[in-house]
Amino acid sequence: MAVRDPGEDDAERERVRAFTRAAGLTALIDVHTHFMPERVMAKVRAYFDAAGPLIGREWPIAYREDEETRTAILRGFGVRAFTSMIYPHKPGMAAWLNAWAAGFADRTPDCLHTATLYPEPGVTGYVREALESGAQVFKAHLQVGDYDPNGPLLDGAWGLLEDSGTPVVTHCGSGPAPGAFTGPGPMRALLARYPRLPVIVAHLGMPEYADFLALAERYEHVRLDTTMAFTGFAEQSAPFPRDALPRLAALGDRVLFGSDFPNIPYPYAHALESLTRLDLGDAWLRAVCHDNAARLFGIDATTED
Repeated sequence: MAVRDPGEDDAERERVRAFTRAAGLTALIDVHTHFMPERVMAKVRAYFDAAGPLIGREWPIAYREDEETRTAILRGFGVRAFTSMIYPHKPGMAAWLNAWAAGFADRTPDCLHTATLYPEPGVTGYVREALESGAQVFKAHLQVGDYDPNGPLLDGAWGLLEDSGTPVVTHCGSGPAPGAFTGPGPMRALLARYPRLPVIVAHLGMPEYADFLALAERYEHVRLDTTMAFTGFAEQSAPFPRDALPRLAALGDRVLFGSDFPNIPYPYAHALESLTRLDLGDAWLRAVCHDNAARLFGIDATTED
């Protein structure tokens, strides 16, 4: 059951716009949103609705509208660029998902062309094809995919992504439930081999926040996204250590806003307001919620004087 009352749409848009104005921005960039083929999205929703083993708790999805409406909702919030985070859970899915995401990006100019990968024969070839077709960002989901990023099948793909400087949003933390290859260890090993790989650690590496902050401090091309972090929902089970906030502030040029829209169990505005409550300042908010991603993806800046 959705937690959002459709009758409150105008009020929520105003909450988001109020955040944007207060930070001195005219728009937002969200690097972690999900648009998928409808049958895949339906299966994802069903998994959340059933509180599957990788979820571990009740998770009422807030935004269940169709693709066109969800896109309009983001635009109504003032989100000028977003992603279509796709991810396979078995061989044979990634190339098909990439083809769908390329088509979605073609018909949705404000969506960054997103692609994915999986450790399987042919992965280097379809990653190269995605890059040649204009892919701007990749998604790797080590929890759902249940794979070791250091497996030899992926070596060619990581090399291509490192050489091209293409960011890879990677769910590598052990939240909301640990997997065989989540946690800092596998990513530490990967970055030792590919130190220039532009990894964006999803969810700030929840719950191993400190370990992933350390990776970002060590590797200049590692960034972190704020997806779900600091919200009331996440703080119940994986609170961010407040003594680590100065480290997060110091990495302010490499932290990016992400929401996990539409499969979030609270209003979109809550994720933004949770960042405000950190008291890291408007300059930090502007960088995180727009300017860092604009620089990374070559999008013209749009802040108010």
